[in-house]
Amino acid sequence: QALLSESGGGLVQAGGSLRLSCAVSGRASRTYTRAWFRQAPGKEREFVAAISWSGTTNYADSVKGRFTISRDNAKNTMALQMNSLKPEDTARYYCAADDRTPPRLRPRDYEFWGQGTQVTVSS
Repeated sequence: QALLSESGGGLVQAGGSLRLSCAVSGRASRTYTRAWFRQAPGKEREFVAAISWSGTTNYADSVKGRFTISRDNAKNTMALQMNSLKPEDTARYYCAADDRTPPRLRPRDYEFWGQGTQVTVSS
């Protein structure tokens, strides 16, 4: 059984910071690629950032320079540091994992998913 569990969401004012964490276990712990996606009400799930086993990263243009993805392979965790948050960052954030490499940008390319954590940025 694969399990991904997010934490760290919440309510923050514009310009503030949040750090999301994701604990990975089961089959998902052996995956090569980890990623964060987000989904706002009425919108499709969109790519935020991805990281390979070796630490190579990809970011959506909308978050470059503000968000940082990281992973700890020994602890089977990953994180998303979000700085300079904007109201348009408001969404439910999901961590995802998959064996394919290099990291993909589409939700359908990820096999394992967490339940998500809500991030709300007030103006």
